[in-house]
Amino acid sequence: MRNIFSFGAGVGLALLLAPSAGAFPFPFAPPAIAAPCADLRAEDRSYTICRFDPKTDDLRLFWRGPNGQPLGSFAAAAATLAPGEKLVFAMNAGMYNDKQAPIGLYIEKGVEMKRANTRSGSGNFHLKPNGVFYFGPGYAGVMETSQFLSQRPHAAYASQSGPMLVVNGHIHPRINADGVSEKIRNGVGIGRAGEVLFAISNQPVTFHQFAGLFRDVLRCNNALFLDGSVSALYAPNLGRNDFAVPLGPMVGVVKTTP
Repeated sequence: MRNIFSFGAGVGLALLLAPSAGAFPFPFAPPAIAAPCADLRAEDRSYTICRFDPKTDDLRLFWRGPNGQPLGSFAAAAATLAPGEKLVFAMNAGMYNDKQAPIGLYIEKGVEMKRANTRSGSGNFHLKPNGVFYFGPGYAGVMETSQFLSQRPHAAYASQSGPMLVVNGHIHPRINADGVSEKIRNGVGIGRAGEVLFAISNQPVTFHQFAGLFRDVLRCNNALFLDGSVSALYAPNLGRNDFAVPLGPMVGVVKTTP
């Protein structure tokens, strides 16, 4: 495979993909330490990729605050943390309605707050197969919705969205290479070493370009589209705190400070 990607500012962030580095044609040896997020170019498109290990990183979902109302922003999510905890990454985590409520399965801290949505309809969410991003202490996965519901893997957290971008190593059959719709998009996939890989485009891209990023560059066997147009990222190591319309579910990573 030819080298179709390169890292932007801060070459020291290239370890982002190191757990599966053997699969990539890196022209250099990765350094020993990496920040959680890094910019990357693939096929002349710019993306930001954030990598986390569910075995060592504290991933969480955020939706409602203590008052039962949607949090709606990264700042509000950070404000719910306990003393000594710090939000080091966040991203919108699935599609939601005009009340900022998830339109599919949503599990937070082991409690199913919204049931799975298996209905047919219009829009990206219903471009089946859609899927579920789920995780808990030490594990994470992306699974097609019907498979998730039949197997019911343990999920401390789960968010349903759609469509799937990559299903068992193949781009979603209804995502066409000749599609022309371009939007800012974000999604999540699971790498070959079990790492969670979040991606957001820094410029409008087609569905096929975005799915190809997960399949061909990040080498994810399964990946899920989270949203488009309202996609937003909080990545303090890159100085990013994207403004967006009030958000529904958000995924974040929390660090505990001494």
